[in-house]
Amino acid sequence: MPDREHRIDNRIDKGQARRAFSRAAECYDQVAVLQREIGQRMLDRLELVRLQPRVILDIGAGTGVATAALAARYRKARVVALDFALPMLQQARKRGGWLRKPRCICGDLEQLPLADHSVDLVYSNAALQWSNDLDSAFGEFRRVLRPGGLLMFTTFGPDTLKELRAAWAAVDNGSHVSTFIDMHDVGDALMRAGLADPVMDVDRLTLTYERVGGLMRELKILGAHNVNSDRRRGLTGKGRLQAMQAAYEQFRRAQDGLLPASYEVVYGHAWAPEEGHRSNAPSISLDQIGSDLNRAGRGG
Repeated sequence: MPDREHRIDNRIDKGQARRAFSRAAECYDQVAVLQREIGQRMLDRLELVRLQPRVILDIGAGTGVATAALAARYRKARVVALDFALPMLQQARKRGGWLRKPRCICGDLEQLPLADHSVDLVYSNAALQWSNDLDSAFGEFRRVLRPGGLLMFTTFGPDTLKELRAAWAAVDNGSHVSTFIDMHDVGDALMRAGLADPVMDVDRLTLTYERVGGLMRELKILGAHNVNSDRRRGLTGKGRLQAMQAAYEQFRRAQDGLLPASYEVVYGHAWAPEEGHRSNAPSISLDQIGSDLNRAGRGG
């Protein structure tokens, strides 16, 4: 199973990732241009789906931009935001009207603290790359979906930040850039989870910067810098950083003089089979989710 082997060698340090996103929460929206664009494109795709969900779960909700958009689109639905960083959910709680704040759960996408067959739509934008076990994540998505429910998600493919990866590779053999799973392996994991009629496709987007430092600062603010468990500990030496910046210059574009940062965006959707299955996983019902984050959350 290629995706499982891939993750064993390049595991995400989830504690470090959670801390990074927690620090990023207050400034995240200032630089999350790509994430918002991808999320909007995924919301646009919902226009093509005949679905009137009663319960929507936004997995990896972050500051709740998509959570609020889903609540506005499906006004009769109960929308729940889930993220593994509590400060992100505290930002999400600031959205929405006084009487319709999003319900929030602090938890991990590989161990969803929700009851079997309790959700009609699972929406997950740019979150699956923080999973160490895609089979477990998709298995959980299927478990909480009602029969006939829809999973819609995005994640990043292996060409993401390929210029930054190549520039660091010219300097040393260390792990400096997070690794991402190929679209075909993601599709295979959907099939193994028993999700029906999976559809996958890819979009390639490019952000541009005057200097590499701008990209590095943005990744840090986003909380999306390298959190692989095999990354170098401690500060990166000034000499190696300068060498990486020099190596990145080979990608500077002639037409506008800017440096590109490539993103391979993987889109996918699939349906829960009409015949569901039960699980013994610890879970809570949605009626137990109160408006207070301390009551609603469970550490992931």
